[in-house]
Amino acid sequence: MSAGPSREQAPACTGDRCVTCSDEAVAVEVVRLLDDGLALVATDAGEEEVSVALVPARAGDTVLVHAREAIAIVKG
Repeated sequence: MSAGPSREQAPACTGDRCVTCSDEAVAVEVVRLLDDGLALVATDAGEEEVSVALVPARAGDTVLVHAREAIAIVKG
């Protein structure tokens, strides 16, 4: 029984939906980087803390966030 696609077979995050669960990712702007791979981002609901450990984000970048994890930089 397979546990799912290997890293080489997994689809890349290219749209506005999560390729794993089909939930929507949200584009937000990084306000500032925090310690431990975290960042403060501006959302429609105000500022929130998310992880940017998977992407080389900088302040001012627009990132796609899913489940409080930045999964792609869409505008740097």
